[in-house]
Amino acid sequence: MDAERGLIPWERRRFVPDYDPTTAANGPPRQSSNELQDLVLATEDVEEFLHQLIGMAVSTIGGEISAGVTVARNGHPATVTSSDAAAARFDEVQYGHDEGPCLTAMRAGKIVLIDDLATDERFGSYRPHALALGVRSSLSLPLDGGANAVGALNLYSRRTHAFGPAEQAEARRFADEASRALTLAVRFAHHIEITDQLKNALTSRAAIDQTIGIIMGQNRCDADTAFALLRTASQNRNVKLRVVAHEIIAAVSNGPPSPVHPIVI
Repeated sequence: MDAERGLIPWERRRFVPDYDPTTAANGPPRQSSNELQDLVLATEDVEEFLHQLIGMAVSTIGGEISAGVTVARNGHPATVTSSDAAAARFDEVQYGHDEGPCLTAMRAGKIVLIDDLATDERFGSYRPHALALGVRSSLSLPLDGGANAVGALNLYSRRTHAFGPAEQAEARRFADEASRALTLAVRFAHHIEITDQLKNALTSRAAIDQTIGIIMGQNRCDADTAFALLRTASQNRNVKLRVVAHEIIAAVSNGPPSPVHPIVI
């Protein structure tokens, strides 16, 4: 997948201090599925979508929390966006020890709640380091964007018992809708990738066709013979056919091939 259009280079991270919930949606802080889908349509790529989504999560769930989104590609987790630097550090502690609530939520597909990290005896390697950073409670919820994006929404607080029944219910509803919106965003990204691949293929085909015409004129031969000569040159030089075509066109016209006419997909 193209790094600029695909699901994004996961090592890149983005904080969202500039998020303004008053411009993201009208009315109360609860976000409907239509508003999340509108967010997908309003953003240019999945990175920007996740950037806005995490700010929406903090606004929707409320309280003094930090939030991040972890997504795994090829089995390697990374924080792709976070509400602040603290959330990114909280996530990274888990990656370093290969255990923690967000990794469990992502890998097992289940919600992981920690009311008080000081008394919760799970995640022995992660626990002392997270406490040292100030984490006291957390809520991690799985996100599913399809085969290309599986991750978790991670919520952290420096207070104990920060995620009561109301916060948990809101977080579950939000994560469910966010997963659907993420699935839609991934599909859009995949469509863009396929479209770009098709455009590249058409451009290469146009260059090859122009080159065949040049060879036919120079050698007074038919199209099949011209293509055979072009293919032989490609094989003898161990260079791709389109590269040889571009070189011939540049040598003859002192410029690139004529652009292919766009098609509507």
